[in-house]
Amino acid sequence: MASSLSERQKDELHKSILDYLRANGLTESFETLKIEANQTDFAPDPKAKWAGLLEKKWTSVIRLQKKIMELEQRNAQLLEELSTSRLNPASSRNSIDWLPRAPARHSLSGHRAPVTRVAFHPTWNVVASASEDSSIKIWDWETGEFERTLKAHTKAVQDCDYDSKGQYLVSCSSDLTIKLWDVENEYSSSKTFHGHDHSISSVRFLPGDAQIVSASRDQSIKIWEIASGHCVKTLLGHTEWVRSVIPATDARLVLSCSNDQTARLWDTTSGETRMDFRGHEHVVETAIFAPANAAPSIRELAGLGTAPREGRNIPSSSFVVTGSRDKTIRIWDSQTGQCLKTLTGHDNWVRALVFHPTGKFLLSASDDKTIRIWDLATGRCTKTIEAHAHFITCMSWGRTTIAGPQQNGSEGKVDGQAQENRRLVNVLATGSVDQTLKIWLP
Repeated sequence: MASSLSERQKDELHKSILDYLRANGLTESFETLKIEANQTDFAPDPKAKWAGLLEKKWTSVIRLQKKIMELEQRNAQLLEELSTSRLNPASSRNSIDWLPRAPARHSLSGHRAPVTRVAFHPTWNVVASASEDSSIKIWDWETGEFERTLKAHTKAVQDCDYDSKGQYLVSCSSDLTIKLWDVENEYSSSKTFHGHDHSISSVRFLPGDAQIVSASRDQSIKIWEIASGHCVKTLLGHTEWVRSVIPATDARLVLSCSNDQTARLWDTTSGETRMDFRGHEHVVETAIFAPANAAPSIRELAGLGTAPREGRNIPSSSFVVTGSRDKTIRIWDSQTGQCLKTLTGHDNWVRALVFHPTGKFLLSASDDKTIRIWDLATGRCTKTIEAHAHFITCMSWGRTTIAGPQQNGSEGKVDGQAQENRRLVNVLATGSVDQTLKIWLP
């Protein structure tokens, strides 16, 4: 068989193999190859260009192979997006329909420990990140610039949340406290709530912003009156650490999940459990309500048909979605407690869930370092994004307006006209054990 190598290339190859055999103590093979390759006058020379060449070539081939695989995956994603934009040309221009894709627009570094939670300001281009380094950092997500650090907690900050007007930020910590930060007064710490007996894992404003709800490792959920700072109700029922709690849009219901492998729907008026969701085989890390615009897709996925006539105004609490350390995502009917669908695909704990603003997709983040995008109508994972270098701990979806592209001749427009040129965008933020916060923008 004819060789594709020139005589010079053959000579370098033989010498690099001989150098490798000698360096690794393979004496018998070394001597045999010297004779068979007609290299009897071979003498080791660490300065020769063939010294160590075999290892360099081998490692470069592995790196190139990995790069080729990454490029092929990226090419497949771009072809998919191109196909979608051809089918629906408006979608390529409308950021409301936008889905995240790698790479992230910004990778924000500054925390000295894992990022535990991210929260968007409701009107400003600001995102807050909580961390196990006991701090909260405030960032401008549009520019990627760091703004300030909030320090008052003495242990890991587990959660944070803005109120509906963006006037206050609330946070909770393993130091057993909940703190209220006055956003409009330089984020000064204005109030501290005490009452939980163990690490506080979750805190949220209730609709109306007059109360907050918190969940703790002490197995309880507490509702607090902000004005007085008093705990007005304690919800008991979970038998292990309560991982998270989130309110429905009408404030009469809250949803929690726990190490006891269940999620619970609570009536905040009576303090009783409205529904108990059982089926996961490990800790339930996250639980969220499905928005009303996701209901048609979920009904299609579950084979429930169209909503009945009297149910046209579907409440946001009709369906619940949970993510677990058993690597699965479950979609539940909140009225019956029935599991409608189990989504499988992640290779590690599912840590965060958010619905796409259109209600057509569910996004999940996991300790397998990926974000997965699920088509709710079919239950299929349509895209996987390699998002972080370590476990993804949290994810949040924001929506605001930013300056749009200028039109021809618009450089001298007045402020009112410039305001008209702003556009509504969706933005996604993720936080990770790799200590970074990533911003995903159209």
